[in-house]
Amino acid sequence: MNRKTLVLPAVVGLLTPVLAACGGSDSGGKSGDAIVVGTTDRFTASNDAPAPVDPAYAYDVGSWNILRQTVQTLMVQPRGDGEPEPEAAESCGFTDTGNERYACKLRSGLKFSNGDPVNAAAVKFSIDRALSIKADSGVFALLSTIDTVETQGDNEVVFHLKTADATFPFKLSTPVAGIVDPKDYEKNKLRDGFQIDGSGPYTMQAEVQNNELVKATFTKNPDYKGLLTPKNDKVVLEPFKDADSMGTALDKGDIDVMTRQMSPEQIRKLQNDTTGKVNLVEMPGLEIRYLGFNTDASSVKSKAVRQAMAQVVDRSALVSKVYGSEAQALYSLVPATITGHTNAFFNKYSDPNVAKARTLLNKANITTPVKLTLHYTTDHYGSATAQEFGVLKQQLNASGLFDVSIQGATWDKFRPAEKKGQYDVYGMGWFPDFPDADNYLAPFLDKDNTLGSPYDNTEIRNTLIPQSRREADRLTASKSLSDIQDIVADDVPILPLWQGKQYVATRDDITGSEYAMNSSSTLQLWELGRGVSD
Repeated sequence: MNRKTLVLPAVVGLLTPVLAACGGSDSGGKSGDAIVVGTTDRFTASNDAPAPVDPAYAYDVGSWNILRQTVQTLMVQPRGDGEPEPEAAESCGFTDTGNERYACKLRSGLKFSNGDPVNAAAVKFSIDRALSIKADSGVFALLSTIDTVETQGDNEVVFHLKTADATFPFKLSTPVAGIVDPKDYEKNKLRDGFQIDGSGPYTMQAEVQNNELVKATFTKNPDYKGLLTPKNDKVVLEPFKDADSMGTALDKGDIDVMTRQMSPEQIRKLQNDTTGKVNLVEMPGLEIRYLGFNTDASSVKSKAVRQAMAQVVDRSALVSKVYGSEAQALYSLVPATITGHTNAFFNKYSDPNVAKARTLLNKANITTPVKLTLHYTTDHYGSATAQEFGVLKQQLNASGLFDVSIQGATWDKFRPAEKKGQYDVYGMGWFPDFPDADNYLAPFLDKDNTLGSPYDNTEIRNTLIPQSRREADRLTASKSLSDIQDIVADDVPILPLWQGKQYVATRDDITGSEYAMNSSSTLQLWELGRGVSD
């Protein structure tokens, strides 16, 4: 049958498919075969990152997508987004009017894949462990509002918070809050390598070569008890070196599903091809890309330099040349579809203007051209990243105000160097931990931020972030969130560039592709199945 493009509506909190993928009995494997999913995410254990899939360390979308299949959390984000729902928990909720005491009751009969019971003590151990290890990935900061964790018997856990946090249920749905077995994970030490023991819908067998994961086989966990209902017995996740090799594998039938990151060229080809046996699903995306700054570095320490870059960069031209309709210009850290978003950067800088940028630099007595190196990762965000940075270089140098060079590095080298402050300017992407404005602000601006950024604005940290978290109604929090975005636009510790859509391509006989990823790019392997022809 012909390929179909399925477009899902971009409504955060109400993500409902307008059309379900149909099957085709003439492609792919038999109904009992493992579903093979391709990805360009790479998983490497190194001296800098020896524990890539430990819940207390992992903090990138690829590693989280492994953990979400294998490690249970008290809460989970539902298939169509919206408020998180109990998963390992039977029920959870705030028990006070101030959003400072959160209690959960566990489902009965939970056990880890090795047969050990999942109880309140294991939950407390897991949360306390992540907070005490305090990994340099910064993932522990998601749990920073926790003061103490209390157990009441074997099945009840109470979280006492330092301050009100209406986003706390979302945080309990993220892998850093994953429940691990105290027998398999040391309290004060990360678990190196790729072994995972959890109570999630799947168990995982890792195939590793030269400290790199080359294949992950997820097998349905017969002892799993929770909210999710796996529609398959086995899924194989296969990493590829680039989008082209992944696409070739899909064409040949070596894989059944192609996920992030497809190249813009692949997406356009699939959109226009009416003769193949592949379904392309377009979904609303909450991914953003941005430039980060080491605000202590001499080259960009002056706010005027960062403001001048914000005044020169032409986001619309960048998106048009590199990504086309697959992305849109972004003028805040918070995407346009998230409650609380403002166009703070456009409000301050309007359209690109070299004369205004020159005035900013002259007033600060900055000698031009300002010499800078923009660093980017060559293998983490897709093949178009190099082209994107080529366009940024051209835009900045064409102004005559900057002398920019660009330098790429593989993710396993790029990320440790960025965390150590070795880059003055660097390109990063962000896939939200949960769809709330707080998760686009606090991870970059709060204490122990994920970038290791030296930027510190006391009003944001001490007043505005806590103020926004007190509001269970996120519309009510908009004033605080708006103030944060205005400060970021003025100080420019981060320069937002664009937000993107997301895509999944599947062979004809695969069902559930419309739910294979949620808006936060969470890979939901349990939704995939094999169908028959319409």
